[in-house]
Amino acid sequence: MPARDEATTVCELVRRTRRVLGAPVLVVSDASTDATAAEARRGGAQVLELAVQLGAWGATQAGLRYARRKGYSAVATLDADGQHDPETLPALAAALLEQDADVVIGTFPPRLSRARKLAWTWFRSLTGLAIEDLTSGLRVYGPRAVRVLASPEATLLDYQDVGVLLLLRKHRLLVIERPAAMHARGVGRSRVFASWLLVAHYMLQTTILCVARIGRVRPAQPASLLRANP
Repeated sequence: MPARDEATTVCELVRRTRRVLGAPVLVVSDASTDATAAEARRGGAQVLELAVQLGAWGATQAGLRYARRKGYSAVATLDADGQHDPETLPALAAALLEQDADVVIGTFPPRLSRARKLAWTWFRSLTGLAIEDLTSGLRVYGPRAVRVLASPEATLLDYQDVGVLLLLRKHRLLVIERPAAMHARGVGRSRVFASWLLVAHYMLQTTILCVARIGRVRPAQPASLLRANP
């Protein structure tokens, strides 16, 4: 659970996640300036406190590396702001096994704002990715995906969405989507889609990343390796 200044929501979310999964919960505090780490521990989480802010993907990768080092075979991720419902995680984990997938993404298309819809239309056209919700952080990763995304090759991906999906496609991993409940953000706002200026910066940076990565994708890799609901 990557978290940046989410002290108001993280404690209860950790408790709910632990109840649902019956498994340890790790919160990666991304150089938070509030009581995020203390509140996460109060909820029963293990906590990694990053001294330097790495962003959502850097914090997520730190968690994946921690999990791999501890010998976990699968990892579930969700945002710490309360938008994701932990009760949906068992269904996503079941889909991972039933479909022999490497990643299952929880999607909720109605949440898409005009800015997101514009960005997704552009990036689907640019990359050929057949994923409905490109930025959902509600995901379950299997062992092959954890190995790839914990590697140095994935370190410089600035966001957890398009760059990660392109890297998974490069390694011929199967990504599927399943519908999942999501809630409106209780406090704060999106750090990517809060304004059109931020959207423009995100689209420029991610477009450069896409162009660079598409050039390194192995030939004859069908887009169906990343597909929506079968």
